[in-house]
Amino acid sequence: MKRITAFAFSLLTAGASWAATLSPAEIAKLEILSQETRVPMTELSQAVEQANYRQSVLDAFKRTAESKPWYEYKALFLTEKRINEGVAFWKAHATELARAERTFKVPASVIVAIIGVETFYGNNMGKHPILDSLFTLAFYHPTRTPFFSKEFANFVKLANQQGWDLTTRQGSYAGAMGMGQFMPSSYLAYAVDFDGDGYKDLFSDPADAIGSVANYFNKHGWQMGEPVVEAAQITNPAALSYVKDRVELKQQWIQLKQAGIKTTKPLAASTPVSLIQLAQPDYSEYWVARQNFYVITRYNKSPLYAMAVHDLSQSLAKQYYGH
Repeated sequence: MKRITAFAFSLLTAGASWAATLSPAEIAKLEILSQETRVPMTELSQAVEQANYRQSVLDAFKRTAESKPWYEYKALFLTEKRINEGVAFWKAHATELARAERTFKVPASVIVAIIGVETFYGNNMGKHPILDSLFTLAFYHPTRTPFFSKEFANFVKLANQQGWDLTTRQGSYAGAMGMGQFMPSSYLAYAVDFDGDGYKDLFSDPADAIGSVANYFNKHGWQMGEPVVEAAQITNPAALSYVKDRVELKQQWIQLKQAGIKTTKPLAASTPVSLIQLAQPDYSEYWVARQNFYVITRYNKSPLYAMAVHDLSQSLAKQYYGH
């Protein structure tokens, strides 16, 4: 059953006389949203009329996998089944993956790993109605309504662009969709028609999903052939002050080195880096994240996620190439 705020109610009553039902402040907010996303207000109000509030969406935000310690999180993704099915996916789409690697300068192993972590190679793309998820988060999330209100509007734009029925598309509780779980803004910005059939279909077209993930990584600065992370040792406890929950690359390697951090491979003094800590049952791992690790966190900000993608990509490549 839909639960409606005064703001949402004013949208529901919107029609030819919608402007008269909104306060000046609410109209201003909606105008900004409409201008930023170029979605007409009438389309936004029609979308709200079709949306339903879902408490399950808000509940899902409280139990994300990224709240687990690393050793538990890793066990979710670094499984024999996920690796084997990833290699099978790679072989089935080897031509598209090789072309994506050449075109966008992103390793096939990383592309496959993203699709593997996100949706088990398209087998689990989510069963939440995207419209309902984004409506709920846009109007009822306690802290992230600015972000999700834009995604709600972008979904309306995307559905109109693609000719979708707003109410039938399904995805994650956060409104991500398709094999690579793109948010609406990312779908609009980075999805590509990689097989040239005239559609950008990330739900049922593996070629488009592969090309779109590769394009996303390319546009966010992936450096082909460069390392992702370096294993690190802490020789001075004071160096732990550099550990961050988010990868930001605000330090240069010389700073971490002087603080008492060592890596097996030498790094140039000016290399942008970030120090991350990953929990094992009885100890902590330390890693120096580099540009490509940071790029993975543009997909999901959690260092756990980025490390899982990296580790899975390495396991996939080892099995695919047989070494």
